[in-house]
Amino acid sequence: MMQCPIPLADDPEVTMAHGGGGRLTHDLIERLFAASFAPSPGRPRGDSAILHVPGERLAFTTDSYVVRPLFFPGGDIARLAVFGTCNDLAVCGAQPMHLAVAMVLEEGLPMDTLWRLCVSLAEAAALAGVTVVTGDTKVVERGRGDGVYVTTSGIGRVLPGLHPDAARVQPGDAVLVSGDVGRHGIAVLAARAEIDLEADLLSDAAPLWPAVAALHAAGIAVHWMRDATRGGLATVLVELAEASAHTVSIDETAVPVAGPVQAACALFGYDPLYVANEGCMAVVVPAAQAEAAVAVLRGVPGHGLAARIGTVAARGVASVVARGPAGGQRVLRMLSGEQLPRIC
Repeated sequence: MMQCPIPLADDPEVTMAHGGGGRLTHDLIERLFAASFAPSPGRPRGDSAILHVPGERLAFTTDSYVVRPLFFPGGDIARLAVFGTCNDLAVCGAQPMHLAVAMVLEEGLPMDTLWRLCVSLAEAAALAGVTVVTGDTKVVERGRGDGVYVTTSGIGRVLPGLHPDAARVQPGDAVLVSGDVGRHGIAVLAARAEIDLEADLLSDAAPLWPAVAALHAAGIAVHWMRDATRGGLATVLVELAEASAHTVSIDETAVPVAGPVQAACALFGYDPLYVANEGCMAVVVPAAQAEAAVAVLRGVPGHGLAARIGTVAARGVASVVARGPAGGQRVLRMLSGEQLPRIC
């Protein structure tokens, strides 16, 4: 038993914001979980662990999913669980292979709802090219759950030559995004609040491995990549800046945002750069390969709006600077709270 002061003394209780993907989530992981389970100073951490076994490298990851409502335009909690875990593997350079699935079911969940989720999960696994090899089920009393919670663990094979790591990022590198941002968060918001956006806005939930594999096959030297889920694009760029100790400069007008997402964000006061995605990643490549990388991404179904949005500008100052449409600049930081709760 560790005999030391609690590292989060300023937070006597867990709040919903601790799960929102922003600064409080980051502090919880770094100062409490990582300090307890992975005390080695300087040890790199991410959504997946790289395991070295004789003859190859494997990536291993696990994630839990809670979302309300269970079904939303373009997806459901089962598809979210499959794609989210597979995407955590993909951005580590690993081809997803196998999944374990655990479900916590609430008493009273309609059996036809559970069947729909099982069918959806099987379809998503087939689309992602993975097999479900094991799992677990628990049931909690009525009122003690939220219908169903899903935990998925995945394992994948890291392709030779794929080594995305913040340590490889250099000044002058190009920052790309693989598609438009914010659709997942706004689609869930619209379904939850029964808002008619007067547009067929669907979540972008989809597997990222085809895009990663295409970049690799084209010989693109991917220095770093990350799926922009909780906390959105802005948060993963801040994580990049902090992990690499570089300044990242982006042009907000270059970030693709769908019209309905832009309108909904303006209406409700959200910043699309912080809205969650489930099929979009940020990628850093050498500047000389930026144009080719964008072309490769746009050739992959679902990534037709891929774009170069910025540059790794300097070493030594861990910050993200965004230039707006009027030419003004702002510093992007991790949100201390949350914009949209329970979206992944």
